[in-house]
Amino acid sequence: MVRTKLSRLLPVVAASAGVLALSACGGGGTTNAASSSTPSTTASPTTTTTATTAETPSSSPVAAPPVAQPADNGLCKAGDVTLSLGQGDAGAGSMYRPLLIKNTSAKACEIQGFPGVSYVAGNDGHQVGKDAFREGTKGNAVKLDPGQTAAADIQFVNVRNFDPGTCQPTAVKGLRIYLPQETASKFVPTDGTACASTKIPGNQLSVKTVHPS
Repeated sequence: MVRTKLSRLLPVVAASAGVLALSACGGGGTTNAASSSTPSTTASPTTTTTATTAETPSSSPVAAPPVAQPADNGLCKAGDVTLSLGQGDAGAGSMYRPLLIKNTSAKACEIQGFPGVSYVAGNDGHQVGKDAFREGTKGNAVKLDPGQTAAADIQFVNVRNFDPGTCQPTAVKGLRIYLPQETASKFVPTDGTACASTKIPGNQLSVKTVHPS
């Protein structure tokens, strides 16, 4: 009796176990499908910004170029000579006196051409009237060894021969002299009277080229 009941129950239990097994498999398949359908998350690309660093200029000072020194061209400079007026000769309304140029330096130098000559007055040495008129032609170069002298003849017109209203007579203290091709001047004292006006009918001063003394 008991065996008959057990033989009937075994097929039912086996069938129930099969159903449970299938249900378990079906549940597992559903879970896998849901997992595979979940979209994958893609990471956004990271943008990297590179900061540009400005170059700092060098603070090192730039050396200044050397100052060019004047070339020694062998010409007589103002500092190489002493100037004086020699004895003069009177002419028709004029006095002629040589401007003596003596090389007092320790080296030889050359001089050529016309000195620049003008009257000066006052404590400030301001010019009175026009520069001396250059008379004649430029002569040859004159070499002056130390101690040697050259000369340039100057004509001093008697300004009293001019109309005073035109001349504007002015007391002067001497002459400002520029050697040929020189920018520094020298002063030669000589008291006198000159025309302040630049409109006189003639030249109150004239100078000739330098020549050997």
